[in-house]
Amino acid sequence: MLQVSALNKSYGARTLFEDVTFALSPGERLGLVGRNGCGKSTLFRLILDEEHPDDGQIIIPRGYQVGHLEQHLKFTEPTILTEACLGLPLNERDQSYRGEIILSGLGFSDSDMQKAPSEFSGGFQIRINLAKLLLSEPNLLLLDEPTNYLDIISMRWLTSFLRSWPGEMMIISHDRLFLDSVTTHTMLIHRGRIRRILGGTSKLYNQITEDEEIYEKTRVNEEKKRKELEIFINRFRAQASKAALVQSKIKALERMGEKEALRDESTLDFQFCNSPFPGKTLLEGKELTFGYDPERILIEKLSLRINKGDRIGIIGKNGKGKSTLLRLLNGELTALSGSVAVNDKTSIGYFGQSNIARLNPSLTVEQEVSSANTQHVRTKVRTICGTMMFSGDDALKKVSVLSGGEKSRVLLGKILAQPTNLLLLDEPTNHLDMESIEALVTSLKEYDGAVAVVTHSELILSKLATRLVIFDGDTPQIFEHDYDYFLEKIGWGDDEEKPSKTKKKDNDSSRDQNKNQIKKSSNKNPANKEVAAVEKKIVDLERELKTVEEDLAKASSDGEVTKITSLSKRFNEIEKEIEIKFDELEKIS
Repeated sequence: MLQVSALNKSYGARTLFEDVTFALSPGERLGLVGRNGCGKSTLFRLILDEEHPDDGQIIIPRGYQVGHLEQHLKFTEPTILTEACLGLPLNERDQSYRGEIILSGLGFSDSDMQKAPSEFSGGFQIRINLAKLLLSEPNLLLLDEPTNYLDIISMRWLTSFLRSWPGEMMIISHDRLFLDSVTTHTMLIHRGRIRRILGGTSKLYNQITEDEEIYEKTRVNEEKKRKELEIFINRFRAQASKAALVQSKIKALERMGEKEALRDESTLDFQFCNSPFPGKTLLEGKELTFGYDPERILIEKLSLRINKGDRIGIIGKNGKGKSTLLRLLNGELTALSGSVAVNDKTSIGYFGQSNIARLNPSLTVEQEVSSANTQHVRTKVRTICGTMMFSGDDALKKVSVLSGGEKSRVLLGKILAQPTNLLLLDEPTNHLDMESIEALVTSLKEYDGAVAVVTHSELILSKLATRLVIFDGDTPQIFEHDYDYFLEKIGWGDDEEKPSKTKKKDNDSSRDQNKNQIKKSSNKNPANKEVAAVEKKIVDLERELKTVEEDLAKASSDGEVTKITSLSKRFNEIEKEIEIKFDELEKIS
């Protein structure tokens, strides 16, 4: 079990965090959140001994294996299947079916299994590393943004897989829905300190907001009281008759101390510059057909009309043509047949990975933003740079020295600078933290123009999309309803069945399946005493599990560390016993 004690880390004059202390309970799945640059990835590197703390210690028991998702791409095997199976223990590497299960869940087809890793894009190569890591089954799993290169279907599979992970886990992710679906606890790095709770991100952020509101009210009241004391002291200091009272007030002032005002945390501020549009239809694609290879058509006879006020979500598996559709609509690609008609009054703002590559490395951030709209005076340009978190001298940085996330912010800044009435956005949130994602979604909902967005975030789709283009099957289809209605009426087909191949069950849905299994087995064997005995044991274990779960929640809220550890251990033991009993029941039935 991992234990972190009084950990401090700074870079020069900048303190990332101080006095960080926590321990992982057995089976704990901890979501690590915080603003970009707060030190989440640094904490991972400290745990992996890739960096060293300024003070404090990290205790990892002997024989306790820590596995993490490798971002560097170096492969030695001829196929992705044999490469993934390197994660298995040496004496189990012939069990290639285990590699097939993981790779399949992460979006690889049967025909992909024998292809070389070099044949796949960087995003799919990261998935190969993820498969290798999951197969290695370490005691502690460290995952830094594991969903960045996954489509919705693969994310759903990974969510189900991780919920049944038997060991400990720490996950960095800006996808709140994914985190809340997987984790048991959440830890926030905030203002150089940590806050850890049992439960999800909303609960934690709400607590932080309430605490800071109370702190600020207390600070204002104390400041008012300080001023009153100072006025009294200054007024009566020279009067001998008030000397004792003045001294009393001076001591009270010294005891009170002084609270510092909380500094504002940097958050991206999205205020799109709207270009008025008098008509209804901004853009219309008619019977669009396209494929990079004429033998493999991605989009066939697709007709799509984008009207003012539309919020269109473009969804589906990776590699099916979602980004390609945006490039067709933006005029970057020419359809093999069909046409795209753009209204003369339409002004498009396009965010895509190809645009990031087109940023001029020799220009500064300020110059790049200014190039998007030469009508803006320098003050306006610097304001936009500031809203993209390039304030002061940061706006004078050359593009060539920026990180991938910073370049994404520059591109978003260029879109903010230009008047638009149609936004085409391809995964705009990949490099944004949770607060910035919330700000972007709010701005897009209030935007006067139309939006078409490619995203793998189901939370964004649920909040924003009112129409869908679905890439599922041979050619995309238009769905004239919102995302929640799509899930209710259509859903993602059999993708949710894939995790069952691993014979692992997530806590909630598995219990419903388990009850159904008991009913079925009872119907088949009504007089079978052996079946009845196993079923009774399962029911008893389920009851105990529920009790332990309630006790664990209470112990966590009371901060009883010893009790939390013992209850967490028992919780995992019961879950394993239940699974063993169901395997036993299946054999008997």
